[in-house]
Amino acid sequence: MRFALCQISSTADPQENLATVRAHVASAAERGARVVQFPEATQCRFGVPLGPVAEPLDGPWATAVREIADEHGVVVVAGMFTPGQGSRVANTTLVTGAGLHLGYDKIHLFDAFGFRESDGVTPGGKPVTFDVDGTTIGLATCYDVRFPELFRALATTAPVVLLGASWGAGPGKADQWDLLVRARALDATSWVLACGQADPDQDHGSAPTGIGRSAVVDPFGTVRDRLEGAPGTILSDVDASLVDEVRAKLPVLANRRL
Repeated sequence: MRFALCQISSTADPQENLATVRAHVASAAERGARVVQFPEATQCRFGVPLGPVAEPLDGPWATAVREIADEHGVVVVAGMFTPGQGSRVANTTLVTGAGLHLGYDKIHLFDAFGFRESDGVTPGGKPVTFDVDGTTIGLATCYDVRFPELFRALATTAPVVLLGASWGAGPGKADQWDLLVRARALDATSWVLACGQADPDQDHGSAPTGIGRSAVVDPFGTVRDRLEGAPGTILSDVDASLVDEVRAKLPVLANRRL
């Protein structure tokens, strides 16, 4: 199955970001992609009030993305914000197109490195998977990558995990991202397709607005393709059957005791 990882730099304007989604989906579909992946916070970047932009999955922004996906015959995966508890929002990964329309609410919130995502975001409570053409695909978001138990849970059914991110910059953060993405692929002996926000061309304070470094990592932890900081797209043909071969050689899931 061909995946497109679209490393973009979201703005604070959801309509401008929707236009970016539309252009990238059209290009990816023309190049044979079946699943078109965008990063966390595609609808609106961090660093601005998120309450005013949050919409339900049947709201206008998600509905417009579904129409784009259906027009091009693909599945689109993109980060957005939906209403949470009280005045908070949920950090939601939208999956839409080909008869699908669902969301994953980020479980692990980024309360680290001087940022408190939980002040404005309600955490999700359960892993989410979906099926495309007979392949089960799992979802994770940014800070989730530091928690291997989520990826092991997804591995019970999903040979492919899509990880969207808006990774915070800082000393050592790029090295940590690279290491964690590869480690989660090895932990789960699954494909991990990590799509991050591009490194923005301006400072947005302490908000995690991206460093780029999107990557496709196979179940052996090998980086098949990677971008640097600038906007760009990876097109990758992912063979889910490789997971069975790797797990036969490296049965860490079967061998674990805790």
